[in-house]
Amino acid sequence: MNRTKPLGASALFVVLTGGIAGCASIDSHGLKGGSADRAITSNVETLLAQHPEFGPPGALTVQTFNGIVYLYGQVDAGLEKRNAGDIAQQAAGVTKVVNGISVPHS
Repeated sequence: MNRTKPLGASALFVVLTGGIAGCASIDSHGLKGGSADRAITSNVETLLAQHPEFGPPGALTVQTFNGIVYLYGQVDAGLEKRNAGDIAQQAAGVTKVVNGISVPHS
C-alpha cells in the first residue's frame, strides 16, 4: 500500500489552512491596523496639519500598518515632500515612513 499520497495530502492541507489563517489575521485589522496604528496615524495627521505648506488639513493621506507610516498626496516641491516624511518620522511609535507623496513636474 502506498502511504505517500495521504501524507502528502495532509501536509498540503496543513500548509494551505495555515496560510489562510495568517491572511485572516492581517485582514482583520483593515488598512489602519490596530489601535496603536490608529494612534500613530492620528498623531502624524496632527503634526502635518500644523504645516500650512502641505495644503489644507487632510490634503495628505496617512495610513499606518505595524508602525510603518505610508504618506500619499501631492505637494508643490521636493523639499516639502522630504519635510513631510521627516515630520511623520518624529511621531511616537513610527518605525519607518514610506513617502509616496508626489511632486508635479514643471
